[in-house]
Amino acid sequence: MRLDDQVLIFDADDTLWENNLRFERAIDAFLAEVAPFAPDRVAARAVLDGVETANAKVHGYGAEMFRRSLGEAFELLAHRPPGEGERDLFALLAASVTAAEVELIAGVAETLPRLALRHHLLVLTKGDQREQQAKLDASGLLGHFRSVHIVPEKDLTAYQQLITGQALAAERTWMIGNSPKSDILPARSAGLNAVFIPNQHTWVLEGAELDLADTGVLHLSSFAELGEHF
Repeated sequence: MRLDDQVLIFDADDTLWENNLRFERAIDAFLAEVAPFAPDRVAARAVLDGVETANAKVHGYGAEMFRRSLGEAFELLAHRPPGEGERDLFALLAASVTAAEVELIAGVAETLPRLALRHHLLVLTKGDQREQQAKLDASGLLGHFRSVHIVPEKDLTAYQQLITGQALAAERTWMIGNSPKSDILPARSAGLNAVFIPNQHTWVLEGAELDLADTGVLHLSSFAELGEHF
C-alpha cells in the first residue's frame, strides 16, 4: 500500500534506460564516413547538431528524423547528395538506434519497484509514439506506472497539460530526469519539484544551465539514490 499521495514522474530515455549511447555509436560511424569532407570531427559534429536541431522542430524525434539528418548533414559537408551506398548506410545507422532490447540504467530494476510501493509513478517521455512505446514494452517496467504519456515535445505546455489531466498537486509532484532542457527547467516553470540525475551520454542538445541555488531541484548522482529520498 502506498504511504502517501506523492507523485514521481519519470523521464524514460537516459533516465530509465540507455538511449543516446546508441545514437552516439551511430554518429561515430557517420563521422568516419564524412571525415574526407570535414576539417575535423568537431566541425562535422557541429553541422550534424545544427541539422538535428532544425529537423527536431519540424519532424520531431526518433530514428526517421535521425536518418533524415544524417543525409542532410552529409550533403552539407560533401557538397553533393549521398549516393545509394551512403543512403543505405544512413538507413542502417538509423535502424540501429531502435533495437528491441533496452539496457536499463544501473539501479532502475531494483529501485523502481520499491518506489512504486510508496508513491504513484508516471512516465513522461518525448519522441515517436511507436518507438517510445516499443521501448517501454521491452523494458519490463510498465507495471510500475499509473500512466504513461508520450508527447512530441516536453515543454511548459506539456507539463501544464499533464498536471491538469492527471489532477496533480504540484507541490507533491517530482519530475525525475537527466535532461536540464526537457526534464528540469520546464517542470520547474510549471511549478513541479524536480530531481536531476545526470547521464554522461545525454544528448548534447538537451543541455542547459541549472540554477544550483534552486532548492526545488534535488541533484543525485545515481538512480538508486532515489530510494534514500523517496
